[in-house]
Amino acid sequence: MMPQWLLVVAIPAAVLVLVPLIVAGFLRDVDAGTIRMVSWLNGSTVIYRGPGKSKEIPLLTTGTTLSSKVINVDLDITDQTADLDESSTPRPIKVRVLASAIVSVGDSDTMIKTAANRFFSKLEVEQLNTLTDLLTSSGRRAINLLTHDQLFSAKSAAHARTNLPAVQPTALAEAEDEDDPLAIIIRKACSRELTDLGLVFNSLNIKVVQSEVADARRRQSAAEAQANADIVSAQQARRSKEAQLDAERAISDKQRELEQTKAANAALVAQAEAKRQEAMGVQREAELDATQVAQAKADAEKVRIEVEAKARAEAMRITAIAQATAESIRQVNEAIKAGGDAYFRYRQIELLPQIAPIIAEGLADAKLITISGGGAGAPETTAQNITAVIQTALAAQLVTRGGLLDSAPGNGGEKLTNAATRRS
Repeated sequence: MMPQWLLVVAIPAAVLVLVPLIVAGFLRDVDAGTIRMVSWLNGSTVIYRGPGKSKEIPLLTTGTTLSSKVINVDLDITDQTADLDESSTPRPIKVRVLASAIVSVGDSDTMIKTAANRFFSKLEVEQLNTLTDLLTSSGRRAINLLTHDQLFSAKSAAHARTNLPAVQPTALAEAEDEDDPLAIIIRKACSRELTDLGLVFNSLNIKVVQSEVADARRRQSAAEAQANADIVSAQQARRSKEAQLDAERAISDKQRELEQTKAANAALVAQAEAKRQEAMGVQREAELDATQVAQAKADAEKVRIEVEAKARAEAMRITAIAQATAESIRQVNEAIKAGGDAYFRYRQIELLPQIAPIIAEGLADAKLITISGGGAGAPETTAQNITAVIQTALAAQLVTRGGLLDSAPGNGGEKLTNAATRRS
């Protein structure tokens, strides 16, 4: 027998392993974009839309996975339009339409079951061929009901209403809310066939609509667009040229104003320069006058200084002469005082040859006027005057011979002689 502890461990482990496996057998993942159909033994069918889980019991249920994604079908349709001329005679235009239609599985459970049985039961190539044939035939019928202009018009529901046959009142009623009448007609034309397959028509994208008329109109439009572009370009070139001319005119005006301003400034500068030269001339004249005045003042000051110097020199010389004369007279007086009459007589005898002519000249030039008074007679007074003249002449000669005075004319000797004469 197995140990009890092993059973205690094995049973929980088995439960932990088996329970997820059992649950996984009853629950199945349903991915996004897929539909899971589960059929039971009693014939009932349960539909699960992803993402989610589907409940299934092995051996009791059967499951099928369908794609709920949209199906894109490329269409290449060539047929003739329903155009009429002015007399209502058919004038069809051959057109080629390249479009892309989008269909998908219906939302209801009934349509899903129908799609699973009638559409998805085929191979993928057969599925695509079936949708292509169905949508192409519907497209041809739509082209036969529309005019050329309606195919090229994005919003032409009103035109479609007037040209479509009376057998499609529902399509015309809904055409007012649609942008493209071709998509409206294709939807209504193939809606029954698609419903029989469990599919629904979602949208139609018209890529290209080709025709000779469209090409001609396109070329005409291109030519008109080019002509308009050329006109616009010419207008822009003209505006650019006008703007350039305006700019050049403005620049020329500015340059002319600048030249005028320069000329005016040059005239002002010339006037200012003339005034400056005039002012400099006046300044130079003033400086010259000031220099002359200063020079005159300097010359006057120099003359004054020279005159003062000469005057001081002359005064000093006269002062020196006067001092020398005074000193000589003082020395003579001292000599006379010391020697007495003997010295005086000696000097008279010694100088007699020199002074005799001077005494004679002095007596000859002297105008003696004798005024007697005080008891003295005229002879005595005259003798005294003559004696005084002789003494003065002797004294002057003594001074001159002693080298105290200059004997030149106009100096002290002559002055003393003249003084003695005037005294007598």
